[in-house]
Amino acid sequence: MHRVVLAPSGLTFSVAPDQDLLAAAAGAGIAVPAACRNGVCEICEARLLVGRALNTRNQQTMTVNERLMMCRSLALDDLTLEINAVMAAGTNQPRTYQAKVVDVRSISHDVYRVELQLPRRRELSFHAGQYLSVNLPDAEPCYFSIASSPDEASIELHIQASPDWVSAQKVIEALTSGNDVTVELPHGKACLASAPQKPLLLVAAGTGFAQMKSLVDYLRTTSYQHPVKLFWGVRRHEDMYLRSLAEEWHKDWPPFTFLPVVGDDEDNDWAGHHDQLVRAVLASGMDWQHVEVHASGSPTMVYTLMDALVEAGLPEAAFLSDVLEYAPRG
Repeated sequence: MHRVVLAPSGLTFSVAPDQDLLAAAAGAGIAVPAACRNGVCEICEARLLVGRALNTRNQQTMTVNERLMMCRSLALDDLTLEINAVMAAGTNQPRTYQAKVVDVRSISHDVYRVELQLPRRRELSFHAGQYLSVNLPDAEPCYFSIASSPDEASIELHIQASPDWVSAQKVIEALTSGNDVTVELPHGKACLASAPQKPLLLVAAGTGFAQMKSLVDYLRTTSYQHPVKLFWGVRRHEDMYLRSLAEEWHKDWPPFTFLPVVGDDEDNDWAGHHDQLVRAVLASGMDWQHVEVHASGSPTMVYTLMDALVEAGLPEAAFLSDVLEYAPRG
């Protein structure tokens, strides 16, 4: 196996001697632009910075500073390639779009599943785990995790809108009005630009499950085989609005384990410090020195979890959450 580094993103992947570079990148979950896959369209073009590669069209060896098509190239050494179209996690610049609302449906007593279509969807790039804002006139932006993977044609959101949550109710009213809505995306650095090289621990509270769905849907399109454990914490059984989907992943995807945590199952104060969820995660038996954690929920839950895991031995850099960006501790 050879190691390939993509510049300037810094993303890396491994490639077998008989595997083309584009296929290997796709297996690692790296979104290299491509169309024809036979070297004609030149969309997957990269410049060779380090190493040697074989052009499978003419069997010629390519060396430093030559241009190659990743779909028609094999690695002869460890390589460094320059390809500006591949973005590192969290570096896609947000843009504003007019989105068409395809569907809004209730999937629980207070959660709606929303499907959006964006113009020129193929030109929109985001990473699994990122989020968007819905921008209504004369209102502050409302932020929601994208629940779909980057390769899906539409954008899926899970919006919690209880009767007393005024801003969320306004968003649902706008989405069901029949008019297009203004969205801005992508946002967020707690995301995956490629499949990680170690086990993953996913921790969600409430509709934080949406971000985890995006990550799982994405990883299932890659060759990722490390263990993935999902802890989903809710106050009541009825709040676990897509439990059947998580159970389906548990059944059908061998690396995946689903571990529901429900406040109703224990006589404790769920709203206190999310201790029940944190206790369950700590008892998971993970090797905290060699795991990557993604957490989505309230700042209280996220910081309580982070402090507990860092104390247990998790490197702080291996803990990823959007909370760390939008609600930093003073």
